[in-house]
Amino acid sequence: MSYTKKLHNNIFNNYIFIFLSNLNLTHGLWMIYLATKGMSLVQLGLLEGIFHITSFLMEVPTGLVADIYGRKTSRIIGRIFALLSIFLLLTADSFIFFTISFIFIALSYNLESGAGEALIYDSLKELKLENKYMKICGKQEIAVQVGQVIAFIIGGYLATIDYKYVFYLTMIFIVITIVQSFIFQEPNIDKEETKNNKLSKILKNQINQSINIIKDNRKIGFFIIFTQIILAFGTSLFYYLQNFLIADGHTEFFIGVIFSISAIFDAIAGSLTFRLEKIIKEKGILMIMPFLSVICIWFIALSKYSYIFYIIMCAIEGFIFVAMSDYINRLIPSKNRATILSLASMVFSFFMIFIFPLIGKIGDLYSLKTAFLVLAIIATIFAIGNFILLLNINKKKDLPKT
Repeated sequence: MSYTKKLHNNIFNNYIFIFLSNLNLTHGLWMIYLATKGMSLVQLGLLEGIFHITSFLMEVPTGLVADIYGRKTSRIIGRIFALLSIFLLLTADSFIFFTISFIFIALSYNLESGAGEALIYDSLKELKLENKYMKICGKQEIAVQVGQVIAFIIGGYLATIDYKYVFYLTMIFIVITIVQSFIFQEPNIDKEETKNNKLSKILKNQINQSINIIKDNRKIGFFIIFTQIILAFGTSLFYYLQNFLIADGHTEFFIGVIFSISAIFDAIAGSLTFRLEKIIKEKGILMIMPFLSVICIWFIALSKYSYIFYIIMCAIEGFIFVAMSDYINRLIPSKNRATILSLASMVFSFFMIFIFPLIGKIGDLYSLKTAFLVLAIIATIFAIGNFILLLNINKKKDLPKT
């Protein structure tokens, strides 16, 4: 098979990989599961905080692994860490071992976060099809959400029988993705030669180059911060909503159905992003979408039907994620892509280190409803600040158009 054909196959194979990777049946249940193991909201917040501290510290090193040794290598190692994490989460009974599990899963996400996206964008770039990325990213979002729909429903059902079945099936899916990871073709991008250079020098050069790229184009930094703050709000709600709905008298299966519906809406939104973006343009994505997301957070905190507004919020985030991914990748050189995308994930972890434990602490002291209200206030301040900043930028025209 020719090199070009293998690059084309990367696109379809990645849809399958993403689908299988998102058959993580524990995803919508781990907070409930750990609560049954005796973990308080504060401890749950600390575990997620540990996840993000690990992610924050390891994002750039793992991004360098992808840029220097290959996206495929990074992906394979990441899936192995995912398997170890799920196994440990199932067998552990103490906070210390749960902590180790969360460190492993953080490393798994780190190794995949920049590598997978860079693998596909650089494959398209080699094929001179990078203008198709937003559409392909939308299809990838469908693969993500279809996988999550199935995982939420099956996971929710199995949890009502026995949680161990949730973990067993998840581990089987992870093993399949490890095997599948070997079939990808690594794109021929400009990489630092490791044979004639010291590793420390290569790492230093790669980090300095990536930081200078962001400094030289402030738009990249703005897009990264904008996207990761919004994702941090949505991720926090996703996890704490599990315990919120359980306390409200709902079953794991009901929660699985709600998360499945939200995933479907997310997938539809992601697949339609390239059409919507043609209508409202970059300015509309940046200025309108955050306010729509904030309105949903307020209704999640105040409405009896919080899950309905969570579903709507997921659709909004689907639009934002796909559009911003395309905007950012257009501005990044291939040889620094995985490192810079890892820097973006590092920003996400930075926000989560503070937001997630804060919600857990407020939830323990008062209630999760109060915690959601605090999150709504923080999100409102961000949306207003973002709007004012963009108005000033448009007046000064400091940020060049993509």
